[in-house]
Amino acid sequence: MFTGIIQAVGRVDNVVPRGADLRLHIDVNGLDMADVGLGDSIACNGVCLTAIAVDNTGFEVDVSAETLRCTIGFVADQRINLEKAMRVQDRLGGHLVSGHVDGVAEILRFDAAGDCMEMLVRAPHILSRYVVTKGSVTINGVSLTVNSVDQADFSINLIPHTLQHTNLHLLTAGSHVNLEIDMMARYAERILNYAREFA
Repeated sequence: MFTGIIQAVGRVDNVVPRGADLRLHIDVNGLDMADVGLGDSIACNGVCLTAIAVDNTGFEVDVSAETLRCTIGFVADQRINLEKAMRVQDRLGGHLVSGHVDGVAEILRFDAAGDCMEMLVRAPHILSRYVVTKGSVTINGVSLTVNSVDQADFSINLIPHTLQHTNLHLLTAGSHVNLEIDMMARYAERILNYAREFA
């Protein structure tokens, strides 16, 4: 489980194909790895991956073909947002994030709005019903608040701090991003549907 508060922007510095899967080495760019061991989870651009090796500069992960199919994937020299799994005693600064990406969204517009940037995002149709005004979404692992919603499109304001401490400043119109919707919305839908089916 994660919070969507990014701890470092790392870099994919080695990509090794293994059939349809990939093995990556990720340079953590100074992120403290002293408390990370083999088998620990780290969110990489919002994708929960398991550390299979840890060294002085970073860690290695295996990425399955299924993960590659439903995310924007990983390539050499890619800058990625990193967050270590939260501990029970940690402060929940963002929202509860599972690290299980629901789909790929498209950036329609990325424009300056004062010192901030306004981002217009198009969600896959099947996910758009979960996005609500003033609700939470996760984009490339970053916990964000939705400003407004118009069918499958929603807008988000990015403050300077977020732009400086994540990879979201690299986005442009036409970019694709990993999208995770608020897990509470999925649970609410399941409970309501179950109640209707078995009432």
